[in-house]
Amino acid sequence: MSELPSIQQTVVSALVSHDESLHDAEPAANFPITITNTIVATKPFEDGANMDECPEDLYPPENFAMVCPYIYRSGMPKKRHFPFLQKLKLKSILTLILEEYPEQSQKFLNQNGIKLFQFGVAGNKEPFADIPEAVMCEALAVLMDRRNHPILIHCNKGKHRTGCLVGCLRKVQEWSHTSIFDEYRRYSAPKSRSMDQQFIELFDVRPVLEKIDLACLPDWPMVSARVSFSQ
Repeated sequence: MSELPSIQQTVVSALVSHDESLHDAEPAANFPITITNTIVATKPFEDGANMDECPEDLYPPENFAMVCPYIYRSGMPKKRHFPFLQKLKLKSILTLILEEYPEQSQKFLNQNGIKLFQFGVAGNKEPFADIPEAVMCEALAVLMDRRNHPILIHCNKGKHRTGCLVGCLRKVQEWSHTSIFDEYRRYSAPKSRSMDQQFIELFDVRPVLEKIDLACLPDWPMVSARVSFSQ
């Protein structure tokens, strides 16, 4: 994979300056951002990085990045991140945390008409805890329905559980394992989990493809062909 652009170049400046009417249109693969491939992720934004590079008071959450047009990932958003999230014009947030969603975050969602999808999972930790595949399939079905876009995926740190979900999405998008694991390790560093990578490698995408409503799938031609064939 080629050198990835910085998060400030591809996400902050592009999302803040783009015409707000774009989010009212149908999501499409020609979303005007400065990346060369519509499903290549940007580098993670580290909370506490040089905020002088961010316009105004728009601070992205920890580990924030674009997954592909209209799909974003991050750690748990805090109050200081809300102005930035407003610029994304989110329709949905998909959280993987087990805990009850914070009250101030629920208030933010209500004020901005954002729907919350919560698929609480404990993460892959030895020796007993693991992520149920059925839950991951349900989460992917939500993620791959453009009626829920723009959507933000997050867990607490935006590393392991979020990395597993994005990794499974990449399998649906037919990324190679090498590219999937490279992306996973970029966001999970410095504590990548071998169990997460094993989960992604063994994850069966067929139940996901059977759940997808083809009419509501994003403009992903290769994925559309797989869904049509599986159904």
